[in-house]
Amino acid sequence: MEANHNKLFRIPLAYHFIFWSIYFIFNTFRWGSYFNDYAYSVKTNIIGFPIHMILCYLNIFILMPYLVYTKKYILYVISVLLSIFIMVLVKYNLTYWLVSRNVWPEGPEAIDRLTFNYTIDMMIGELYVITFVTAIKITLDYLQEHKRVALLEKTQLETELRFLKTQVSPHFFFNTLNNIYSLSVEKSNKTPSMILKLSELMRYLLYETREKRQTLEKEILYIQNYIDLERVRYDDNLEVNMYISGDISNKEIAPILLLTFIENAFKHGANKNIGKVKININFKIKENFLYFTVSNPLPQINEHLKETKQKGGIGLKNAKKRLELGYNKNDYKLSIKTTKSKFIVRLKIKVC
Repeated sequence: MEANHNKLFRIPLAYHFIFWSIYFIFNTFRWGSYFNDYAYSVKTNIIGFPIHMILCYLNIFILMPYLVYTKKYILYVISVLLSIFIMVLVKYNLTYWLVSRNVWPEGPEAIDRLTFNYTIDMMIGELYVITFVTAIKITLDYLQEHKRVALLEKTQLETELRFLKTQVSPHFFFNTLNNIYSLSVEKSNKTPSMILKLSELMRYLLYETREKRQTLEKEILYIQNYIDLERVRYDDNLEVNMYISGDISNKEIAPILLLTFIENAFKHGANKNIGKVKININFKIKENFLYFTVSNPLPQINEHLKETKQKGGIGLKNAKKRLELGYNKNDYKLSIKTTKSKFIVRLKIKVC
């Protein structure tokens, strides 16, 4: 705890010097004008300011960290009042012996001794200075801590987003590599194009998804590569219809966000069904929003039906989390619906 407090109280020495210099000059002119005696004002401020500084730094560096932050409030109040009282005694004696026998010229009457009224007035004055300086320090610490927390949250969000971007299923790559291996054994003419598409998709996932936003054109291009690889995998048993309407140029979106929904459609629509499977994908641009829809048939395998009806697995949960972290609430609307025969995802998202 103490280490954290010490960190918070680090302010460049130059700032301290500037603050006290301005305060000293202001106070000197203030009381010099009041007494019409600037020499007297300089002398009293030379005595008073070291006392102000001692009390302020004592409060900031010792009393608050060791008493307030440890919730010893009564001891803190006693310590502050005792410190101020001792400093008032010091101020009284220095003023009496070095400046003037009249130690309280601004008071109701001239005095040359330590009185109750003088002591209370001087203590209130010192308390004012301590409060003023401490308020400045607390404000600076709050701003510094707020900045640190904001930076930490930003770093955590960026880390979490980077992690979520890696959640495209590794099973897809393993299955695709197995398919490529089978095609190479058969010496199929499809082998080179599959290797090229897989290479492009991996390059996109590894190197072009680091930014917060990616162009919608590139996202759709690599979705097409993904679909082409899946088509080879399922051959004639898979029918994928992809429609694009509107102007997709100069539009940006979080990378591989849409790919997550499409992968989910293949995972639950194609992997878990027997016979011909139909998946529909629609991209519609209207003004600054993309209206994205993907639908796939429900799994025929009973043990997976419950998971799908519960609106998907890890992939969809990650996509929802990425939307929450990467977009404002008004910038997107996600709808996941299960009918008797289909699983439908609809996403309205800002792409300007």
